[in-house]
Amino acid sequence: MSITSVEPPQRSGMAIPLLSGGLIVLLAANIFLYVQLDRLRTDSMQKIEKLEAAVSGVRDSSSVSTAAQARHVEDLKEQLAAANSAARSMSSQAKIEAQAHADQLARELQAEEAKMQQRVTGQISEVSQSVTAANAKIADVSTDVGTVKTQAAMTQSQLDKTIADLRSVTGDLGVQSGLVATNGQELQALKLKGERNYFDIKLGRTKQPVRFGDITLKLEKTDPKRNKYTVIVMADDKQYEKKDKNANEPVQFLTAKGGRTPCEIVINQITKDQIVGYLSTPKDSAAR
Repeated sequence: MSITSVEPPQRSGMAIPLLSGGLIVLLAANIFLYVQLDRLRTDSMQKIEKLEAAVSGVRDSSSVSTAAQARHVEDLKEQLAAANSAARSMSSQAKIEAQAHADQLARELQAEEAKMQQRVTGQISEVSQSVTAANAKIADVSTDVGTVKTQAAMTQSQLDKTIADLRSVTGDLGVQSGLVATNGQELQALKLKGERNYFDIKLGRTKQPVRFGDITLKLEKTDPKRNKYTVIVMADDKQYEKKDKNANEPVQFLTAKGGRTPCEIVINQITKDQIVGYLSTPKDSAAR
């Protein structure tokens, strides 16, 4: 029983260029946004690592300086205690001199304690400022990441709309096809969708069949004026002649690997000596 080929509905002349251009922009934007997102994440991690190293250095330096100063303060306290003890057992003149020395030590002790307090306060302030600056940078990066994610979501939404605009038509075996791409940009959208395997076809007149995926094709005839072509398909050691097929028409055939789900050839461009389109095969083997 012969099956009459169904001419797919023609799209308006302006719709395809506009859709193609929009898809190119969306794909380019998607790639750019993900590159920017990765760069922002890398910069953020580097800044955080540098901040942690700086804070650690300040803490180490503070610990060393504070420990040294604390030892000096303890020495002064010991000297002061010794001076006060000695002053109580000395003569009047010696007591005066010892008391003067003790007073001098007390003043030095007070000055050292003030310096220690000032140093600790300054270091705490420096660390706080570093943490505040880091938090501000992290907040900026988080905002940028959020913006990138929002833009990526918008791009994905546009891509989904492009997919939704594609049509599904009946193939030459009378089986409802999957979505049919009529140009390279729409084909790229289907590849990103990932529901089937896609292989680009660019086939000229050759003496020997040319392999695409798991099949081979041999171009027999083209008729650019009528937008038709004839091709020989070899799959699973079986040969099929697909005669006078239309551009953008799903040309279907079954394989052992695909089961009851047909493979499809869709040719978008037909010239005097060449056809250009794609082969679509089931992603997973169908039950037979």
